[in-house]
Amino acid sequence: MHLIEQRQHFEANKHIYESARLVFRGVEGFDVYNPSVPFEWRGKRYIYGRVERRHEWARSWVRLFSESGPDEWTVVPDTMIYQLEDPYISVIGKQLVLGGTHVRYSQGKLDTFYGYFYKGHDLNDLFYFTTGPDKMKDIRLVELQDGRIGVFSRPRGEDVRQAFGSESLVGFTIIDSLSDLSPGVIENAPYIRGLFQADEWGGCNQAYWLQSGKIGVIGHICYAQGGTSTYMNMAFVLDPQTNQFSDLTIIGTRACYPDGPAKQAHLTDCAFTAGIEMRPDGKANLYSGIGDTEAARIVIDYPFEKEGAIVTKHIPYLPLP
Repeated sequence: MHLIEQRQHFEANKHIYESARLVFRGVEGFDVYNPSVPFEWRGKRYIYGRVERRHEWARSWVRLFSESGPDEWTVVPDTMIYQLEDPYISVIGKQLVLGGTHVRYSQGKLDTFYGYFYKGHDLNDLFYFTTGPDKMKDIRLVELQDGRIGVFSRPRGEDVRQAFGSESLVGFTIIDSLSDLSPGVIENAPYIRGLFQADEWGGCNQAYWLQSGKIGVIGHICYAQGGTSTYMNMAFVLDPQTNQFSDLTIIGTRACYPDGPAKQAHLTDCAFTAGIEMRPDGKANLYSGIGDTEAARIVIDYPFEKEGAIVTKHIPYLPLP
């Protein structure tokens, strides 16, 4: 089934139980969008957000916000400000790992971009430890049951289109420790074949180790039509032993979230996935950036029911050092 038909089927049969915009305090005059998933540290809930003026793309920062009310987050003063885009977090070996995209300019023009990675036991003292491959976004990590680390890559470009038809691919490999994470390891991750059809693209945004021994992936899947770039929330299951995927499904579209502005006209149909967190009622909060201007949350059915529960905590928790 073509992706547009999959979308139509989803929107005709969707179950969205709640939809709410996230409010960010303390950064008046700036948009906050494309956040990480919320996480817990020392008994408080936090989220990282991309902070940017509406008319700019060349100057993005990632800042830390603490929960100050229902769907309300307030900037944490006197904490590190990262010159990154689109933050994401994972807990690896009892350390918080923060990643994001660093964009490099030369004489005011885009030169390249790559992932930066920081780790540590203290939110006020994360330190940079490695960089991803040139021109690759959406690198994600997940701790496996035996303590090893699953690594998702996302090559994209004309060479990928020529070879595979789709605009991007997703790769997956396993490393023994964070010290093994390098541009070469990420770039050479074996591809997960068949995720995207002609002219589609997407990637992994957050990954979860499941009771079945497989990995649940929450990601984005995209296509362009009539001058609009459509970004949708999707989920699939990966068998780390075979690198085969199953059950790819759309779990959210822009129409599921509250109405709001877009940074540019071609982003009016954009819901850029952050990830999910489980709720006491067994459903899941799904977080996204919307329109490259805001962030929001919807409540959906847990997408990995057939594979059992998430083994690692749904809200990543960083223990006291």
